[in-house]
Amino acid sequence: MGDEIITVVSWYDFGMFFVMLLLSLAIGVYFGCVGTQRDAKSEYLLGGKRMTVLPIAISLIASQISGITLLAVPADVYKFGSNYIWLCLAIPLVYLITNYLFLPLFFHLELTSIYEYLSIRFDKRIQKMASFLFILSVFLHNPIVIYIPALVFAQATGIDINRTICIVCIICIFYTTIGGFKAVVWTDAIQFVGIIISIIMVLILGARSVGGFYKALRTASLGERLNIFDFTLDPTVRDGFWPVVIGGSVQYMVYICFNQGSMQKYLAVPTLSKARRALLIYCFGIVGIILASVLTGNIVYARYYNCDPITTKKINRDDQLLSYFVLELGQRAPGFIGIFIAGIFSAALSTLSSTLNTIAAAIYEDFILPYTTFFQKTNRESTILKTIVLTSGIICTITAMFVDKIRGVLSISIALNSIASGPMLGIFLLGILFPKANAKGAFYGCVSGIMLLSSMVIGNQWYSSQDYGNDFVLPLITTGCNSSSVLTKKPKTHYMAPPFILYRISFWYNTIIGAFLVIVVGLIVSALSKTEDDNFDRRVAYERVATK
Repeated sequence: MGDEIITVVSWYDFGMFFVMLLLSLAIGVYFGCVGTQRDAKSEYLLGGKRMTVLPIAISLIASQISGITLLAVPADVYKFGSNYIWLCLAIPLVYLITNYLFLPLFFHLELTSIYEYLSIRFDKRIQKMASFLFILSVFLHNPIVIYIPALVFAQATGIDINRTICIVCIICIFYTTIGGFKAVVWTDAIQFVGIIISIIMVLILGARSVGGFYKALRTASLGERLNIFDFTLDPTVRDGFWPVVIGGSVQYMVYICFNQGSMQKYLAVPTLSKARRALLIYCFGIVGIILASVLTGNIVYARYYNCDPITTKKINRDDQLLSYFVLELGQRAPGFIGIFIAGIFSAALSTLSSTLNTIAAAIYEDFILPYTTFFQKTNRESTILKTIVLTSGIICTITAMFVDKIRGVLSISIALNSIASGPMLGIFLLGILFPKANAKGAFYGCVSGIMLLSSMVIGNQWYSSQDYGNDFVLPLITTGCNSSSVLTKKPKTHYMAPPFILYRISFWYNTIIGAFLVIVVGLIVSALSKTEDDNFDRRVAYERVATK
């Protein structure tokens, strides 16, 4: 960070941060020590299916929001423009598909692990493969989720980032482990309040600092940040209408429907109608957060439109942009920094706690229960579930300490998730929409999808490290800085041959490419390997729903 900002974090700021942590801890202790039926699996993973709509909906929203959304999206808008806003069109499409096609299927099957459906439709090998992909996606995503708020805290206080990661993760792991599902849901609700207050404060104080919302958007428009009507069909264009709407729809279909965490929360309410209401509120909430994040990015641009802190090296990473902005504002608004830090950590903790509880369900149901009923017979299911949560949390904590080696948090987060989410989506769609598909087809389709997406992500990231992709960065100007130098950052000229087209395709398309390949290979292999055993009507799961 540059020398221009010297921020003293007050005890009020620290106090707000620690109050948020203590409230989360207290809720976990309450449900761990006072809650009833603590040894029941249903109670630990689904809250006994007695949860009400609003807490579940809020928990869904809070667990979807993370520091990646609150910090990386505004930074992405600042550098590349506001095309991210097209997700607000993609999410309603996903809502309609989920509400009328997939949610009734999974709700009436009453499966603790969504991947049990694949055992019904194909076989246990496919169930385990999909569950493994989900677990892999959690271990790839959670370290980034943890790292982002720790980076902000270190930036504001100077405290070692790894120490912050350890302290916060220990608290989160503790309350998630002992409190179970109800602790996760109710801490999400409390943390959601902190998230919303933080977002509102950033928007209001940020807009005031640049002369109001209208002036901020006018400045952003002059700086090309609102040039969102790009309808090119070129798949190598980083952002645009089609990449975000098509790719975003498929990506969010995984998050909203084919995600163990989301489905676990839908199943925690007693009826399908209540699950649908929770889904509707969830989608509205995500749209609202996206709009706020895009608006924040434009306000930040209006603040630095003629003195870019990235180009002038006042910050070391793009992901530090919003926290740099907040630290500037915090000099004139006591307590604001504390609210912001509490909000960012609330977003991270809600995501981390939800995924830890969810991963326990997946590992136990898909990898432990099929091989032993010891824990079930001895009423020790909650013990093994807590052990899984603890172990998973420790792994995520350790790996979070290595995230500073990557660049471009938003794009790498979506890209890494696509390695797992693309094949996973493909397997589910293959099973639900294509009755003739068999287990062998699903297996080879999934392997093909993983191999292709891994190659695409690795290649794309390598070329990005060589500054390919900078052509999409919009102008960043330093003419207004207090310096004798005047600089407009322009894309570098490349003298090497362009990368292979698969390495240049927008990261938004990764998931749909993976899912499409799984379906195509799956159908071909199924047709070539068809046996009389495949005459068994594997649509029984869906027909069971249709008769209810």
